[in-house]
Amino acid sequence: MQQSSICYLNGDFLPLEEARVSVLDRGFIFGDGIYEMIPAFSGHAFRLQEHLQRLQNSLDAVHIRNPHSLEEWSQLIHAVIEKNRTGHQAIYLQVTRGVAHRDHAFPDVSEPTVFIMSNPLPVSREVKPVSATILEDPRWNNCDIKAISLLPNVLLRQKARERGAYEAILIRDGLLTEGAASNVFIVRDGIVRTSPKDSRILPGITRDLIVELLHKHEIPCEEREITEADVRAADEIWLTSSTREIVPVTQLDGVPVGTGELGPVWRQTVELYQSFKDTFTGAEAA
Repeated sequence: MQQSSICYLNGDFLPLEEARVSVLDRGFIFGDGIYEMIPAFSGHAFRLQEHLQRLQNSLDAVHIRNPHSLEEWSQLIHAVIEKNRTGHQAIYLQVTRGVAHRDHAFPDVSEPTVFIMSNPLPVSREVKPVSATILEDPRWNNCDIKAISLLPNVLLRQKARERGAYEAILIRDGLLTEGAASNVFIVRDGIVRTSPKDSRILPGITRDLIVELLHKHEIPCEEREITEADVRAADEIWLTSSTREIVPVTQLDGVPVGTGELGPVWRQTVELYQSFKDTFTGAEAA
């Protein structure tokens, strides 16, 4: 029998299937909460400080009190990792405003609900190119907040699936924002481009690391506005996220991207990213 995963909920470590929250929790009633997804490789949380800083930024933006210090978060996350010895893991944490009677206004007093769980994270160096479709971005104007209210993203991802695509690449007012569950990079004439960080996109941790690595190794990289025409004319398109890393898109709306094969800049970037991961010891998360 497969052993149950162990999660953390409001001060207790317990089997996931035993975890319970109130139906009056504002995360359930309003989607009033923030989340993070953190990869853990061989027992070490990857880029933990960056993830926790983004968590703090999102909590500040929606006025939820951070219930833990950085040190406390680190201890809790590593405890969940240690209790789920499944190799590589995807650590999901969620903070809601807590339990209160249903009222749109913030409650006068509420204790944040804190939940952390682990799922196995498949990691393979086997390349699986994907297809994507372009969709209009109908979401709100605070996409830089990592809120748990993800229904628009869910609907966009489902529409992409119905079109036979892996991901939806989103366009707002003629400009690229991001994917339904990813950041997006394009390559044209050897120059890597990605949308600038503002309220239209989530500031991806993997996105930022890739930009950092490209600059460090003097590969041309620009953070600038990208038009739909730029996306359709790209030589390469990549999707990035903490759990999927750098995924090449070789078909866009049924049309090959560039040559329709894996691009040379993608190959170079993946090698840099994997080298960075290979030297990761977890010291940054201590």
